[in-house]
Amino acid sequence: MNSGRTVFSQLIQHLPEKEFQKCVARYRGDSNFRGFSCWDQLLAMAFAQLTYRESLRDIESCLRALQNKLYHMGFRGKVSRSTLADANESHDWHIFSDFAQVLIALARPLHACDLMGVDLRQSLYALDSTTIDLCLSLFPWAKFRQRKAAVKMHTLLDLHGNIPTFIRVTSGDVHDVNTLDEIMPEVGAFYVMDRAYIDFQRLFVFTLSSAFFVVRTKSNVLFQRRYSHPVDKSTGVLSDQTVILSSLESATAYPDTLRKVSYFDAESNKRLKFLTNNFTLPARTIADIYKQRWQVELFFKWIKQHLRIKAFYGTSQNAVKTQIWIALSMYVLVAIVRKRLGLEASLYQILQILSVTLFEKTPILRALQNSHSQSDLLDYSNQLILFGL
Repeated sequence: MNSGRTVFSQLIQHLPEKEFQKCVARYRGDSNFRGFSCWDQLLAMAFAQLTYRESLRDIESCLRALQNKLYHMGFRGKVSRSTLADANESHDWHIFSDFAQVLIALARPLHACDLMGVDLRQSLYALDSTTIDLCLSLFPWAKFRQRKAAVKMHTLLDLHGNIPTFIRVTSGDVHDVNTLDEIMPEVGAFYVMDRAYIDFQRLFVFTLSSAFFVVRTKSNVLFQRRYSHPVDKSTGVLSDQTVILSSLESATAYPDTLRKVSYFDAESNKRLKFLTNNFTLPARTIADIYKQRWQVELFFKWIKQHLRIKAFYGTSQNAVKTQIWIALSMYVLVAIVRKRLGLEASLYQILQILSVTLFEKTPILRALQNSHSQSDLLDYSNQLILFGL
């Protein structure tokens, strides 16, 4: 790396700009070019995500203070609050959605050998959604309840490296189970979901596609037991049964047999019941697979804490989706850089260091290698700021 370039420009080098321009051309993003391109917009919003900017005015003030460095950072247009607001309103959010998928395709092979916390050779995905609350008067398009607005981020997380492979941003009133209609099951892969995704017609598609699911069942689902299999109760497994659905509607939707595993979780002191269409793995492994669903909850918690997706720079649907997709792109970009540079630090530590070193002219590897000690110093500095010292 050239030590004369800023950390920000070295980080942006890992973005495939040619692929981004293909996304722009696909949606004619720069057809009404007025001096502020989609690439400029991406860089400005990436800067906002990496440095935790609070508003468009905040972004404008900080970038204008660095005016003599902007050209070397890749900016070609003049950054102002009005031009960035216009770009977020007018540049199609699909540009940034498609580009995020390009980055995801780069990140997944880099994390293919990461451990998942369960002994499983097949791919494992966790499906869930998170709700981002909004003000109904400012975001009337994001209907959720009578007096409340929200957007939902439906996410399918590849547990090899916790890389999101499928994301849909919808209004808050879209039910989680509808997401199953948009997922193309991967042959031989496992999909772990909570009770919100119990829909036997949709789950039968996984069986027809030779994919497996593990889902926690509801108390009102009726079964007829066919076989009971021996279990080792010292592992926490209480029962392992082959069952069929006994209600006419459910049996019509899912005419095949299912496996029901009952498990006692000592940590939560709860008895859990799982349904799966896999009959070969040990019952304890089925329970361990469901435990990995927690990774998608941690992913949502992480991005809400460390990326700007709870407060938005614009109020239109296009602006909100643009901001969410660029935030996710930055998450995936940091995951790519972490692997390419062989860093041991966590994504959180890397983001913390990037936030204070973006404009240093030092090799990015050197800036991030000592991230453990730098992160401790940053946390201490934040504490001093918090207490006004």
